[in-house]
Amino acid sequence: MSDLNKDIIEVLNDLIETSKDGEKGFRESADDIKNPQLKQFFVDRAASCRTAATELQSEVRRLGGDPETTTSVSADLHRGWVNLKSLVTGKDEEAILNEVERGEDVALKSYKNAREKLIKLNVTTADPVYALVEKQLQGVQQNHDKVKALRDAARARS
Repeated sequence: MSDLNKDIIEVLNDLIETSKDGEKGFRESADDIKNPQLKQFFVDRAASCRTAATELQSEVRRLGGDPETTTSVSADLHRGWVNLKSLVTGKDEEAILNEVERGEDVALKSYKNAREKLIKLNVTTADPVYALVEKQLQGVQQNHDKVKALRDAARARS
């Protein structure tokens, strides 16, 4: 395996962790929320994150690497803090949406950093790896914007 492939695999494995973090975060948020529409939104987003991780894992395998299969330690720590904070705040809708938005901020930053790393590795926009990362970045941006709008609406109601 070339050094370039190893570098690309490292970038993709970081995104797999990010996607798995998102899946777990959305799934746990769905468990905590009472609003049925939000619950379904979180369940759908968890499924999207799972699909993104699967796509990235397939790409890592295609490149000859071993795909990441776990969440990140920092996300696990964040979820622990969120769970503790949720106990104190009563798991209200706005508090949960605030934490979900924070997670989406991290995911968006991770995807933008990954895109920049690929560019520095001279991976062109015509490359399937770049196209996959760009497609998923757009999905993360849409998730982020939707969560932010939901959070703003919850704030306006409170």
